[in-house]
Amino acid sequence: MSAFVTALGWVGAVTCLVAYVFVTRGKWAPTSGRYQLANVVSGLFMGMVAASSGVWPSVVTNAVWAVVGVHAVATVLRARRQRARDAAAAGVGTAEVDVPQIAAAPVEPLPAGVVDLAA
Repeated sequence: MSAFVTALGWVGAVTCLVAYVFVTRGKWAPTSGRYQLANVVSGLFMGMVAASSGVWPSVVTNAVWAVVGVHAVATVLRARRQRARDAAAAGVGTAEVDVPQIAAAPVEPLPAGVVDLAA
C-alpha cells in the first residue's frame, strides 16, 4: 500500500473521530453540513485504504457511510437554497434572514458504573 493512501486513511480516521467528538460534545449538530461532509470524507478515505488492502466488508461499509453522507449534504444544501429562495420571494436580502440553527443537545457523561460492559 502506498504511503499516500495510508496518509489519506489516517486523515479519514482522524476526520471521523473529530466529527464524532464534536457532535458528542455539542459543538456540531448531527444535521450540520460540516458533520455530514466529514462523514463523506472519512468514509471515502478509509474505504480507499480498505480497498487497497482487500478488506471488502470495510470497503462496502465505508462506501455506504459515504453515500449516506452525500445524501445528507445534498439535503442540507437543498434546504439552504430553499430558504434563500423563500427569502428572495419575500423581498428580504439573504443577509437579513434569521435562519434558526439546530443546536446539538448537550450530552452528559454517564456516571461510572452505569454502563456494565460485562452484561
